[in-house]
Amino acid sequence: MAKISLDAVDRKILGFLIKNARMPFLEIARECGVSGAAIHQRVKKLEDAGVILGSRLQVNPKAMGYDVCAIIGIRISDPTKTVQTVEHLRKIPEITECHFITGKYNILIKLYCTNNEHLMHTIFDHILKLPEVSQTETFISLIESFDRQVEIPDLEE
Repeated sequence: MAKISLDAVDRKILGFLIKNARMPFLEIARECGVSGAAIHQRVKKLEDAGVILGSRLQVNPKAMGYDVCAIIGIRISDPTKTVQTVEHLRKIPEITECHFITGKYNILIKLYCTNNEHLMHTIFDHILKLPEVSQTETFISLIESFDRQVEIPDLEE
């Protein structure tokens, strides 16, 4: 995907939406000194260019009873089966992120479970039963220090 050139107004719009995806376009327009229609057009342009991938509601997993967050490195026996493995992993609802990585493992996943027993069940009854998976290493997150989007630097700085 080609990179697009962002001007100062595009950067301001992205900055506001990253901090609060629900911020009204008219409020963004006032802050940027342009019309509401201009904000709509620019957001549409950013969506069409693939800069904005969407917006979503973010929930607190712990508030919903998911007290265990784990990161698991997965080694697969045949690297040509990576895409197939990811499609199997996508079907496991506890998994919230999946990355192709370099190093000792082929895939890194993040998942949330209600407790350690639930985590063990997910690993042994779902992940390790995938025929392509040859090894895993699990890291339990004690606390998430921060989670953020990429920041958009201001061109004026």
